[in-house]
Amino acid sequence: MKFIETLMKGEEGVFKPDTLTRMQKMTLRFVVIGLFYYAFAVIEGMIMRIYEIQPIPGLETKQFFAIMTAHPLVGIFGSTYSIVFGAFLFLVPFLMGKPLWSIKLGNWTCWLIAGGTMIFWLSGFITHYAPLYTLYWPLPADFTQFSVIGGTFFITGIALVMLGTVFFVINIFKTITFTPDGWEKQPKASLLKSALGITAVANLFRSKKKEQLVSLPVAAIAQGTVDVAFNAAIILFTGVLILVYMVSALFGVDLKSTAVDALLYKNWFWWGLDLVADGLVLIFVAGTWYLLATLITGKKLYMEKVARIALLVELVVSWTVWSHHLLSDQAQPGYLKVVSGELVTAFELITQGLAFFITLTTLWSARPLKMTNPLKFLLGGLLGFALAVPAGIMQADIGLNRILHNTQWVIGPHVHVAVLVGLAMTLYSAIYFLLPILTNGAKIYSQKLANFHFWAQLLGGVGMGAFMGMAGLQGMLRRSLYVNGEFNLYMILAAVCGTFLLLGFLTFFYNIVMTVGLNGVIGIFKPSKLKTEELLQK
Repeated sequence: MKFIETLMKGEEGVFKPDTLTRMQKMTLRFVVIGLFYYAFAVIEGMIMRIYEIQPIPGLETKQFFAIMTAHPLVGIFGSTYSIVFGAFLFLVPFLMGKPLWSIKLGNWTCWLIAGGTMIFWLSGFITHYAPLYTLYWPLPADFTQFSVIGGTFFITGIALVMLGTVFFVINIFKTITFTPDGWEKQPKASLLKSALGITAVANLFRSKKKEQLVSLPVAAIAQGTVDVAFNAAIILFTGVLILVYMVSALFGVDLKSTAVDALLYKNWFWWGLDLVADGLVLIFVAGTWYLLATLITGKKLYMEKVARIALLVELVVSWTVWSHHLLSDQAQPGYLKVVSGELVTAFELITQGLAFFITLTTLWSARPLKMTNPLKFLLGGLLGFALAVPAGIMQADIGLNRILHNTQWVIGPHVHVAVLVGLAMTLYSAIYFLLPILTNGAKIYSQKLANFHFWAQLLGGVGMGAFMGMAGLQGMLRRSLYVNGEFNLYMILAAVCGTFLLLGFLTFFYNIVMTVGLNGVIGIFKPSKLKTEELLQK
């Protein structure tokens, strides 16, 4: 009873939902929904970890693969998109000192992503729709293996997420370029050029440099949003293509799957999907590192001009690296494997390395620094990408790719370390930093729990990725089940590390709920009467 009473009260006198503006509540809704889906992804991950050691009674194999299909999409769209979009819809207007273009459109983004994720997750859970996230043609429309109705709802859910994403893109660029009521007319073209890095490049050839009208973090958000826009268009188009086949099948019309060239489809699909993995993530993460480094230290970013140009280079590179996913595809042209798959991909080590160096140097210049929660998690995020990016570059070698392709190495040291350590800890750093701002000064409930969360996330993420990688080097394939116990030792150790991740998340979630109180969490989803301008005046 004492626990419930404490939970209902929260930090009385510190956090009061009624004092929050519409902007603050909208952002917190995104974060809460993102954390809810992160819990989904972690629990699903643990179910798969256990199943790979010993099949769970009552859980069919087709259900296992349905979970595997939804797992990365729940983590990417339901969790990461929600947290990132919410944070950036708050930060762009906050950093530019003006209101968000449309709070209503921001809320539509939130609910479309939340609803779409739930629809495609339920589709997999109920109908066992499981073509896996690669969706190679004609697999997603193969009605001899999968439920047509399940597939229809699955793709519809993805389409709703993409529609919410389009709303996010519109809101970001409108916010950057629009002039609020009562303001002096703002130069749209100049703002857009500064945000997209065009001004930074043009200044290299000018004797008289033009002023940057937007800050570096806003420029990073804008350039990452370009990749978000391309990705949304490609995934929407692909979803419509698959839906045409599925809806036709529901009406008894069997379209010929050979009408779509499989190799062209794979290149198209991976180009779009890679904009998330190698474009959006790296650009958004670099911008977040820069912002956190300047906020934590109170100093100007080291080599800011170089950082601006590096972001634009990363944006261009992100459009040309997709072929590293097809290095082992015999039909893929050799020149694409070498140029896109190897040479251009290797350039990401330079652009991300620059972001790493600039961030660390900025932090170093402000020493001694207090080891706060944002700083600790920022350093953890840096370490995660320092491990995961080189692991990915190793895979982008035609020779090594023959050994590593489609093994647990790809999904372990590269993907899971990048997401669970690099990306997640960077996002946690931002959450810990923004929490007092979004809650009008609420103090974290327990620093000891925050410390446990840090070590559990770091050791759990690195450890799980390492043991999965060891299994991959021994030949364990991804998207496969081994019933003979051949790789059980590695899977048991990975599951132990996964348990750390689960405990770390539960600790964090408990800490946040105790900070704001249960009434505070509920209050976040109630309408606010306070306008955004009141937040900007604080």
